[in-house]
Amino acid sequence: MMNETAAGAPLVDMSPLDLDGREPDLDERFGEGVLDEKVWWPHYLPHWSSRERTAARYCIAPDALELFIDADTAPWSPEFDGDNRVSHVQTGQFAGVRGSAIGQHRFRDGLVVREEQPERRLHLPRFGVIEVRMAAVRHPDAMVAFWPIGFEDRPEDSGEICIAEIFGSEIDDEGGWVGVGIKRQHDPRLRDDFEKVRVEGDLTEMHDYAVEWTPDAVRFFIDHRWVKTVHQAIDYPVQLMLDLCELPRADGTRDLTALPHTFRVERVRTFPPL
Repeated sequence: MMNETAAGAPLVDMSPLDLDGREPDLDERFGEGVLDEKVWWPHYLPHWSSRERTAARYCIAPDALELFIDADTAPWSPEFDGDNRVSHVQTGQFAGVRGSAIGQHRFRDGLVVREEQPERRLHLPRFGVIEVRMAAVRHPDAMVAFWPIGFEDRPEDSGEICIAEIFGSEIDDEGGWVGVGIKRQHDPRLRDDFEKVRVEGDLTEMHDYAVEWTPDAVRFFIDHRWVKTVHQAIDYPVQLMLDLCELPRADGTRDLTALPHTFRVERVRTFPPL
């Protein structure tokens, strides 16, 4: 189904995601009992901190990856990100030398590489379909996200395709809000086009979140249902970013009785472009 949004605006394809007959080039179902480090780098932006401090806490449960944050999980980068705690895996790694400001996801001013990292180009799709099947965490301190970013070996190649960003504080008994869209980060060719979509049903159960990415547009889907289209060009490889965050409280306290927060991911797939 096509729909014209406004006079002169591009036609919007609102049809559901159709994967019939398409073969994935990544079909990760976490069924081997160990994390495949030929695909996943189990650290969160370690160049802004260290591999030790950013190491993911995870286990491979039957048919799922479980990322978790527990009572002794330390903030990943207190120098630059305060008390934010993260458990995260990603499919690439690029940064400059120690002391430089060159590195992926420059999320604030004043960042400095604190530990040099090996360059890793593990799985970097460019166009096609990217999909995750995951369950959110319902707690006001928790946030889960699947947010591919540019590999950023060129500083401008830094845009983010936010496939799903779900705050536990925005989940209720009937459903919740899922953030989807494009974040320009440091790509001057992009503009922010991000919104929160209301989804009915239990977001702590498994749902499919996906994008269909072409040279001209990115279409966003929840459970194969179209929810948003962004008509912008992102023409460089991205790495997959998959994480659980425990967000800091203003008073510095933590709800230790709720820990561990556990983020379950059943499947990650990518499909090359048609």
